[in-house]
Amino acid sequence: MGSSGFDQVSVETLSRRLLLVTIFVFVIFSMLVFRLWFLQVINGQKYRTQSENNRIHLQRLSPYRGRILDRNGELLVDNLPSFNLYIIPEDIQDEKKLLNDLKILINLDPEEVEKRLKKESGAYAFQSVLIKKNMSRDELAIIQTHLFNLPGVTTDTKPRRSYLYGDFAAHIIGYLGEISEKELARGQYSENIPGDYIGKVGVEGKWQKELNGTKGEKYVEVDAAGRQLQVVSKKSAVSGQNISLTLDKNLQASAEVILNDKTGAIVAMDPCNGEILAMASSPSFDPNVFITGIDKTEWNRLTSGKDYPLQNRALSGQYPPGSVFKIVMALAGLEEGTITPEEGTLCTGIYTFGNRDYRCWKSGGHGTVNLHRALKESCDVYFYKLGRKLGIEKIAYYARMCGLGEKTEIGFDSEKPGLIPDNEWKLKKYGVSWQPGETISVSIGQSFVLVTPIQAARLISVIFNGGKVYQPKIVKWVGDENNRDYSEPVLLRELKVDKKNLELIKSALTAVVNEQGGTGSSARLMEVNVAGKTGTAQVITLEKEKELEEANESSDRYEDHAWFVGIAPAEDPKIAVAVIIEHGGHGGSAAAPYVKKLIKEYLGVDK
Repeated sequence: MGSSGFDQVSVETLSRRLLLVTIFVFVIFSMLVFRLWFLQVINGQKYRTQSENNRIHLQRLSPYRGRILDRNGELLVDNLPSFNLYIIPEDIQDEKKLLNDLKILINLDPEEVEKRLKKESGAYAFQSVLIKKNMSRDELAIIQTHLFNLPGVTTDTKPRRSYLYGDFAAHIIGYLGEISEKELARGQYSENIPGDYIGKVGVEGKWQKELNGTKGEKYVEVDAAGRQLQVVSKKSAVSGQNISLTLDKNLQASAEVILNDKTGAIVAMDPCNGEILAMASSPSFDPNVFITGIDKTEWNRLTSGKDYPLQNRALSGQYPPGSVFKIVMALAGLEEGTITPEEGTLCTGIYTFGNRDYRCWKSGGHGTVNLHRALKESCDVYFYKLGRKLGIEKIAYYARMCGLGEKTEIGFDSEKPGLIPDNEWKLKKYGVSWQPGETISVSIGQSFVLVTPIQAARLISVIFNGGKVYQPKIVKWVGDENNRDYSEPVLLRELKVDKKNLELIKSALTAVVNEQGGTGSSARLMEVNVAGKTGTAQVITLEKEKELEEANESSDRYEDHAWFVGIAPAEDPKIAVAVIIEHGGHGGSAAAPYVKKLIKEYLGVDK
């Protein structure tokens, strides 16, 4: 009995204990199940992403940027390999040690690296941050050798822009620069991320989308040391489209040689379709410095230097046209019936209006001259009198009709419109009305009148192509060998003028170069009929010039600007050229010989 009672008690005790253990196990198991549910269901995506990113790294594959060629297929801009160093913030084990090691190995500034990491790694812990671009091969070898001891560090080879001829056509081609936060925020560069380089100006900027290409992606499995184990998946990058410019490489090179030690600009164009054959601006710059790295001193020189080397003077240089403007005056006078071709005007060397004397460049005067001779010998008094009869409103009307005072629409943001003044402009600018005496100075391309070299080249083109105002173009085609999108000529408008009047002006401009007494004889060629117009644009007033002479003070910066616009062959034009040499003196001697040289080279004539 006693034994049986003991057994009953023991069974009850064991039953209670088993129940407690069962309850305990159930609670623990429930907690584990809840925890697993929480981790896998509630936060499952988060931890799956972290797990994958710890094991799989995303590498963006940069496309090869489209190449740039001249009109004949000569390569001007290509791509070279660039060795870049990156850090993946999440993979860093000891940031202070890592930054110190990089300083010792390749002399990286720890503070700069730290700033870069903080700036770009906030929301993208697993995305690589570009720390150093364009490493040398020696630096690359050092990093690769020590990569096992540099957790978080990776290297990659990407294409780097290479401007094969340095500053050649730099103002047209443009340059690349690192994309800014503002540019990214605008959303127009959807293919780009921080650290990418995009076109800033010129063809590189205007045709950024076509040249850029499309990025690829590569998912790579790596070990704890960041060493690549295998490529999980890959989407190849798509190269950008090539661009063929309308430039003739040899003609461009000759234009740049001419301007080598001068300040000024040259524009050569096909007068019958607006294609730019050469466009040079001096001083220039080497766009490669924006890729390889530019120091503060060089940046200040480029952006703040007195000669403004980044300025494309061919498009944004606004100069008084001087006697080149007499082309417009002649057309206006003929069209309005203010003058006839045979009508004579007496030039004594001085034209008096009000209480002021306006002088002709020829102190003794030209005698009695008609339109043909007035243009040929560039008689100022003839055009003073013509301007007085026409008035500023009619002058402005014909100037704008010929494409002055407005952008040519070549497509670059840096282009300036020049200035053709009238009464409305002066009222708005100065709050006073236009004065008749001001028209006298405008008549010879002085006073407020401003034109750009590309406008001047188009002006003479309009006269010799029958009155057609073309939109200048710099790109011939976009695409590749198998698929090219050619750009067609764009005719903006055609002058509604009497063709006989254009012929009269063409005859006079041909005489400027080829007849005795013409101011542009320095541009004459024996084998080709060259036509043109000289221009000498005053930088300071005659009164100021006299003050300087009396003070025995002279300076090159007070010298006149030298202009010449030329075209050839006059009877069937193939090339028009505008040259301006800042502070060069007289257009006939300082600019006309350069137009002759370029026409001679382009047309392939000996003399």
